[in-house]
Amino acid sequence: MARARSTAGSAGAWSAWLALCLVSLLLSGCGAQIHRQQAYVFGTLVEITLHGEDPGKARQAADALLRDFDRMHRDLHPWEPGPLEALNSRLARATPRTPARIDLATQAELHAILTDATRMSILSEGLFNPAIGNLVRLWGFHGDTFTPRLPDPVAIARLVAARPGMGDLQWQGDVLVCRNPAVRIDLGGYAKGYALDRAARLLRDQGVKNALINIGGNIMALGDKGGTPWKVGIQHPRRAGALAVLALRDGEAIGTSGDYQRFFEVDGRRYSHLIDPRTGWPARQAQAVTVIARGPGAGVLSDVASKPLFIASATDWRRLAGKMGIDEALRVAADGTIHVTRAMNSRLEWERPVSTVRVEE
Repeated sequence: MARARSTAGSAGAWSAWLALCLVSLLLSGCGAQIHRQQAYVFGTLVEITLHGEDPGKARQAADALLRDFDRMHRDLHPWEPGPLEALNSRLARATPRTPARIDLATQAELHAILTDATRMSILSEGLFNPAIGNLVRLWGFHGDTFTPRLPDPVAIARLVAARPGMGDLQWQGDVLVCRNPAVRIDLGGYAKGYALDRAARLLRDQGVKNALINIGGNIMALGDKGGTPWKVGIQHPRRAGALAVLALRDGEAIGTSGDYQRFFEVDGRRYSHLIDPRTGWPARQAQAVTVIARGPGAGVLSDVASKPLFIASATDWRRLAGKMGIDEALRVAADGTIHVTRAMNSRLEWERPVSTVRVEE
């Protein structure tokens, strides 16, 4: 009989809580100018930290962000009632002869997100693929909690053979056309980064210059905290605490994907939520990947890029990182060996002496 252990829900919340605790520890001693608010959104813990603002203005700004996050959570949830779930329901009725035709003229945000997610999917050579929502559901990773079980391999193979991909979404003006009923959009690898980018714009529009926004370990930094940089910890994938610490610069975002965030075990084997769209099975090439992005769209890029670099092979991840515009990346391989780009290595403060680090160009 299979022996199973699940960390779904509890693991995601635990990892997010731990990431927030690391940031909170690094912020300790910053004085009364720090304003911090927390909430549970996007299935994870969110923390907003503002520095140097009037308390009333800080609370007003943080409240506005959390309201926007709540709104995005409803609109972009692939499984609960909302615009994206409604779109997915119509996609499921598509056929090659009778394609789904969905007018998004009044949903400019969703139209823009789907267009950009398609661009990112192409850039990642299909390893970032939000169209595999049915595979996510088949594995049980669509809910906050689930019973650990292995899906039917025949069902996995059937979905993989249907080849759902963002290229199945064709546009005729504002009308989305799709002929593949296997497509179900799940923006779990995009939405948090999108929320970071929106948060940065909203804060700047309100005149807030110094802030740290943490959405379950996806983090955006604005300015600094009283002349010193925001410092964040990179979670160690196999033990409590940080693997390393780094200072984020103004406008930078950091994203991490790891097999310790949402996973279950059956007969001692770990199955994580990071599914390889080529096989339909959880990727096993790495334990964790962390990337830094900057500039316009830094949040989205940091959120998206960590997924294909996790899924890619040990010999190909560095090439793909360069193609996606990522110069600063850290990848913990399946055997625990740490591979880090030279640009990233120069910024890290290792928490413990590490003998298994390989610096790559």
